[in-house]
Amino acid sequence: MKDTNRPDIENLVKTLWGKKGNFVPICELGVHPEIKGKIIGRPVQSLQDDVEFWYKAGYDYVKLQPIADFNPMNIGTGSNLTFKEDGTLQRKWASESQGVISSWEDLEKYKFPSKEDFNYSKFEKVRELLPEGMGVIGQYGDIFTMTWEMMGFEGFSMALFENPELIDELNKRLGELVLSMFEYFAQSDIVDILWISDDIAYTNGLLMGPDVLDRYFFSWLKKIGDLAKKYNKPLIYHTDGVLWDVFDRIVECGVNALHPIEPKAMDIKDVKERYGDKLCLIGHVDVDLLCRGSKEDIRNKVRENIEKAAFNGGYCIGSGNSIPEYVNFENYIALLEASKEFGKYI
Repeated sequence: MKDTNRPDIENLVKTLWGKKGNFVPICELGVHPEIKGKIIGRPVQSLQDDVEFWYKAGYDYVKLQPIADFNPMNIGTGSNLTFKEDGTLQRKWASESQGVISSWEDLEKYKFPSKEDFNYSKFEKVRELLPEGMGVIGQYGDIFTMTWEMMGFEGFSMALFENPELIDELNKRLGELVLSMFEYFAQSDIVDILWISDDIAYTNGLLMGPDVLDRYFFSWLKKIGDLAKKYNKPLIYHTDGVLWDVFDRIVECGVNALHPIEPKAMDIKDVKERYGDKLCLIGHVDVDLLCRGSKEDIRNKVRENIEKAAFNGGYCIGSGNSIPEYVNFENYIALLEASKEFGKYI
């Protein structure tokens, strides 16, 4: 990649508001550190390295999270937080059957962090590192996901009927902690965009019924949406899966842009026709295509997505989830280059 990219955070913000900017931006939730290292020619070991990646790859922003540990005592696990394949944080605890919290006693024994434990130093340090025109996205999430993971999916499901008050209390504690992060993002003069990630669906349907999601996720999403609206910052929401049953709810919560429009779950043309006047759309280049397709396949898909979703603005190019380390690197480069080639408005 060249060093001559000119970031334009204002163009990205305008697009996220659903308007037509000067060009179609590129946008990703996560890029694996190995891929980042290939772009800058060395391992990413510092904030300055990370900024250099987002700049050289052609993004208009650097995406930052506060340093946070939701399991400081390593309860139920033998290791600290690690990275997922896309470069975002991963929490390790048992989650398939019974998790680390299955009773009130477990809840009281579990040590949660406090809001004061979260470290936002990256947000202050990045000020002196940002190239001209480059902005910052503040990202976190997983209120609903952490709730069911800490109880285990089976344990959570049973507790919906046998002990909903336990779920309510766990969800409240986690929600208030994550909400505090978005309060910081919203009020910070260095943060331009808010991004919450919390998967609520898969390719065939929702993980839980809309009523459960209303109780344990959408109530928090609405609070975050209200913050974004109050401070006039666009809010991106990430979830995989098919979302037709809750699209209106997502919009009502104040979300401005939806990521990643998973290709196996929804067609971007359908989403654009039904919700393009209410939501900016992000992504829709399938990760499997990035892994096993040809560079020409990638070019064609980028051009197709732009034709279907960007004709009147309100679309950002990106993958159908994230950029893991097993993506074909040349295909990732093809994605970035095709974005520049086809993303210019005439």
